[in-house]
Amino acid sequence: MNVQSSIWGLPLQLKIKMAHKTTLTVGNFNYSSWSMRPWVALTAAGMAFDTQMVVLDTPEFTATVGSITPAGKVPVLQDSSTGQPITVWDTLAIIEYAYESHPVIWPADKARRARARSLCAQMHSGFTGLRNDMPMIVDASLPGKGHTPAALADAAAVQALWTNELTAHGGPFLFGAWSAADAYFAPVVMRFTTYAVPVSAVVQGYMDAVKAHPAVVQWVTRAKAERIYVEKDEPYRSREEAGY
Repeated sequence: MNVQSSIWGLPLQLKIKMAHKTTLTVGNFNYSSWSMRPWVALTAAGMAFDTQMVVLDTPEFTATVGSITPAGKVPVLQDSSTGQPITVWDTLAIIEYAYESHPVIWPADKARRARARSLCAQMHSGFTGLRNDMPMIVDASLPGKGHTPAALADAAAVQALWTNELTAHGGPFLFGAWSAADAYFAPVVMRFTTYAVPVSAVVQGYMDAVKAHPAVVQWVTRAKAERIYVEKDEPYRSREEAGY
């Protein structure tokens, strides 16, 4: 494990090296919802990769991420397993790239796979009220915060989507068996939990299943152990209130 630089005694960049030829660069486990999605999806699919975490909103983040992708954002996948270095950025692009070698990422059935991709694309481009007013903070408990009309409208729309798929496919996950669609909505499960969004019994059962998935458990464990405060991602807590 390599640690570079520090702030308040905490690492700004951490790379867990396990001799794999694939590296996924992510932001903070506690805050980075876009990083959580491919990390959980690839982990659940059994893909071997190293994780490089770079603290959000720091000069090190700009330098490190900017050196590997023109987008300057996380997540970023670097793969040299085929002998030719390949760099893939953006959550959906990374998941689709991984699907080529790990088809279990998406549902086996063509119709379900198409539906799952459509839901992920809808999440990718929409629900901005929820994303803006209830940012992902895994280790926080902020009941009632961020309950703006826009966020609650998005939350209701997400619940309707989940309920429709759970009813159609019998659960416990959106398309029966676990898929990238569940990894894609895992950060929303985190948000609903943090902000105590009212949910139906069906949705609560789904949320419990997602939170119990081993890949999600691993992510959450790292997020709660991280204890790095990023002010830009904390609209409702001071550093003292967060206890860091």
